[in-house]
Amino acid sequence: GLELIESGGGSVQAGGSLHVSCYVSGYSYVPVCMGWFRRAPGKEREKLATIFTKTLSTYYHDSVKGRFALSLDNAKKTLDLQMNSLKPEDSAMYYCSALTGVDNTYCLSGVWTDAYGYWGRGTQVTVSS
Repeated sequence: GLELIESGGGSVQAGGSLHVSCYVSGYSYVPVCMGWFRRAPGKEREKLATIFTKTLSTYYHDSVKGRFALSLDNAKKTLDLQMNSLKPEDSAMYYCSALTGVDNTYCLSGVWTDAYGYWGRGTQVTVSS
């Protein structure tokens, strides 16, 4: 079945950049909807950015607009997240997720839950001040 494998992340000082990547395994093509989320200790999971892969429409959370950017590679079946101007409050576990059978509106605006969709195991991002 479909699996999402994250890589990248790590530690950086405030103002620096990091890159995380999500590889789609066990599927012939990228799912129709993919995204990146994060969860910091003691906080709710936060939807950072999503992309409807048929049209390349995207959503970015206000907290990362202008700093984070998605990059989709259909041939490699990867969705990357480039993170610039990082802040200590960006520190969290970052998760890749994918949905199938949804439309553009749900992909960008809908609520993603653990029970619906596919989730990677996460990769840690730590930003020091």
